Amino acid sequence: MLRLILLGPPGAGKGTQAARICQKYSIPHISTGDIFRKHIKEGTEFGKKAKEYMNKGQLVPDDLVVEIAEARLIEEDCIHGFLLDGYPRTVVQAEKLDKFLSERNVSIDKVLDIKVDKEELMTRLIGRRVCRCCGATYHVINMPPEKEGICDVCTGELYQRSDDTAATVENRIEVYNALTVPLIEYYDKVGKVAHIDGSRKLDTVSSDIDAAIGDRE
Repeated sequence: MLRLILLGPPGAGKGTQAARICQKYSIPHISTGDIFRKHIKEGTEFGKKAKEYMNKGQLVPDDLVVEIAEARLIEEDCIHGFLLDGYPRTVVQAEKLDKFLSERNVSIDKVLDIKVDKEELMTRLIGRRVCRCCGATYHVINMPPEKEGICDVCTGELYQRSDDTAATVENRIEVYNALTVPLIEYYDKVGKVAHIDGSRKLDTVSSDIDAAIGDRE
């Protein structure tokens, strides 16, 4: 069993590393951001509420996040572990998660904290482009598509997310630092945090994560 939390500011590369971790250790990737976007696309009431906050670069209120996260964690595929990405984001959410897990006689094994400086984050996010059809991600400088504006995978249209503009990105980073960084202190007190340098090459970051997790295969 392996229960992980992935922390890091917007643009730190959590999505890329999460996909690799989940494949390697056969655990589900639970991304609250993906869940929010699914609700937004489907036009649910939750999606409408979440969209208002996300478009402003603000965090969705704790009560809404906790409700949808706990509903996901009781699904069958989470019995033997999971990777939480985007939850918890505040100490209040972390406390509620601890209580939720404690009631089921389990706990978080490791918190992976991916660190990248603000300047690098701004460059990464403002240049990010996403396929409208398949969700593949590109970067105008670091990983451009073969044909500008067109997805290499499915030929779908590439677009810049509304929360990837300069002003919104800067606000997202400030919000992260103000509300989420205290989580590192919260989990550090119980010795569960592994600090990862996210500015290095992807393979190096992956190796550092494996070392932090330890022998779990």
